[in-house]
Amino acid sequence: MSDLAGLTEEAVAALTPKRPCVVVAAIAGDEVVVRGSAGVDGTTRFEIGSVTKVFTALTLASRVQAGALTLDQPLGDLLPVPDGCRITLRQLATHTSGLPRLPPGMLLDALLHPGKRDPYAHCSADFLLGALGRTRRRAPGKVRYSNFGAGLLGLALTRHAGLDFDGLVTAELGSPLSLTGTATAGPAVQGHRRNGRPAAPWHLNALAGAGGLRSTADDLVRFVRAHLGESPLSGTVRLALSVEERANPFLTVHLGWMSRRLKDDRRQYFHNGGTGGFTSFVGFDPAAGAGVVALSATARSVDGPAVKLLTALGAAG
Repeated sequence: MSDLAGLTEEAVAALTPKRPCVVVAAIAGDEVVVRGSAGVDGTTRFEIGSVTKVFTALTLASRVQAGALTLDQPLGDLLPVPDGCRITLRQLATHTSGLPRLPPGMLLDALLHPGKRDPYAHCSADFLLGALGRTRRRAPGKVRYSNFGAGLLGLALTRHAGLDFDGLVTAELGSPLSLTGTATAGPAVQGHRRNGRPAAPWHLNALAGAGGLRSTADDLVRFVRAHLGESPLSGTVRLALSVEERANPFLTVHLGWMSRRLKDDRRQYFHNGGTGGFTSFVGFDPAAGAGVVALSATARSVDGPAVKLLTALGAAG
C-alpha cells in the first residue's frame, strides 16, 4: 500500500464511526487515491453545500476572463436593485457586500426550526430581489459571510448569460473540465441528519449559487487538479486566487476560496459545506501539488480529518 493510500484510508477510518457513508480523495502530484466506505466510491453523488460558492465565483472569474463582465461591475447592471444599492460582483464573491448571512427573517426561522425540511425551496428570484429591497445593508468592505450575497451573484450571472444555474456552470466550468456529475438536478445518495435519521434533499431554487450543487469525488478531484497545474481554466484560477480580502489575521477570502498561511509560508486554499444531510470539504496546497476532497452523507463536519490529511500531504510534498 502506498503512503498516499494509507493516509487516505486513515481519513476514511477517522470519519466512518459517526458517518457511515463517506468518500475521501487525496491528490499528491500525479497520484490520486479515492477511498469510500461500503458501497460508496468516486462516482457517488453528494450535496456539496457551500462548496458551490467556489463554482459560482469561478464562473464569475471565467466570465471576466472572457471580457463579458468586470469584477467591479455593479450588481444593478445585471439585476433590478433598489435605489442606492452599489454592490459590486467582486463584493458578492468575496463576502464584502455588507449583506447579511441570509435574507431578512430567514436566520430567525432557521434558529427556531433547525430541522426544517428543505428550508430554501421557497427562495425564488422574486423572493430574493424583494428581500434585497427590505434588507438593511451594512457598509461594504468588511468580510461578512453571506449566503444571500452568493445566491444573488449566482442569480445575476444566470440572468446575464441567459442560462439556468446548471447550464451556466456546465458551460463555464463543467465542459472544460469534463465534470459529468456536477449539477443541482439529479439524484444523490441518501443524506442523514446529525442524529442518523434520513434527511430530505435540499433544493435552493434561485439561491443555488450559495449551495445548490451536487457532485462526486471524481469531479471534485478534476476541479482541484485544475488549480494545481495547467488546465483550460488556468487563467480563471489565477484571477480567482489573485483577489484577496483579509477576513482576520488568519483567514483570507478570494473569489470563492478561502485560505490560511502555514508556518513555512505555504498557503492552503479550501472551502467546506453542509446541508441538512451532507457535509463536504475541498482544499489544496499549490506549492506541494496536493489536494483533498471529503464528502459525507451525514450532517457532521468532515473538516478535522480532511485538514489533517491535507496538511500531511503538504508536508510530504
